[in-house]
Amino acid sequence: MKLRHAVAAMAATMLVSTPVFAACDWKPQRAVTYVVPWGAGGGTDANSRMLASLLEREMGQPFNVVNRTGGNGVVGHSAIANAAADGYTVGAVTVEIAMMRHIGLTDLSHENVTPIALVDIVPASVTVGRNSPFETLEDLLAHAEANPGALTASGTSQGGIWHLAIAGLLNAEGIDPQAIRWIPSDGAASGMQELMAGGVDMVTVALSEAKALISAGELRGLAYMHDTRMEALPDVPTTKEVLDSEWTLAAFITISAPADLPEEIRCSYEAAVERAFATQEWADFKASRGSEVVWMNSADTAEMMAQADENLGATMRAIGLAN
Repeated sequence: MKLRHAVAAMAATMLVSTPVFAACDWKPQRAVTYVVPWGAGGGTDANSRMLASLLEREMGQPFNVVNRTGGNGVVGHSAIANAAADGYTVGAVTVEIAMMRHIGLTDLSHENVTPIALVDIVPASVTVGRNSPFETLEDLLAHAEANPGALTASGTSQGGIWHLAIAGLLNAEGIDPQAIRWIPSDGAASGMQELMAGGVDMVTVALSEAKALISAGELRGLAYMHDTRMEALPDVPTTKEVLDSEWTLAAFITISAPADLPEEIRCSYEAAVERAFATQEWADFKASRGSEVVWMNSADTAEMMAQADENLGATMRAIGLAN
């Protein structure tokens, strides 16, 4: 009897709750601000601008992309987290949300945002200029080990994901993580500009971010920090192939909103993003960058972000990047 009453009560609750959750038909009545914590021209910016244009069509209002750079990503992520949870501010919360607090930059974490969906998974690379003396990753690492501090790298902020990519790789290979000096930048685009100008020896940005310049012969990819080669750049070997440690590392980009976003707004956004990702425009955009269409819903994205916070924090402590 108790079980029957419990099931009946649960069913009644579901009947009451279902209309609220099934609606998912909230739409903005004015323009939405889409915050990007990194500079224009990089992978986060490109993905966000394309998605914003598709969400305009899906939700019937302008989505204005605003680049809020500075503070090693803290400025933009804070702008998203501290906005009103009313659906009129969303943004590109990136893997740095799992890293910034570990180096003492901010108290912000994944708990300060509402994940809506995963936008992209972006493995790192080791990319050099077209006139670089290094033909392979092995040659570059041998030089770095023999000449600590002589080589420089860039691609994001101090302690950012692309910094962790090279420091973690060096550590995994038994080389001092400081053997290659990190030169901070506002993001991948400015890092690659510095590389082409001869200001640094390499960047460790996503291979997809460097794809156009590699294809044009301006840069050369030495390694892809992934377990399978990128279809669009099949000549670039993976770190799993060439390193004893098989070190890999990938960043992520999400679309997220402030914490405590009302459920109707959250699920409306999730549904709109899923529809956008099913379009040919999105598929063509991803293909142009050598990337695949990925889909991860709000709940799974939240779980992934929590796991990244734990894993990356542990790695940063191991190589001395964490407080």
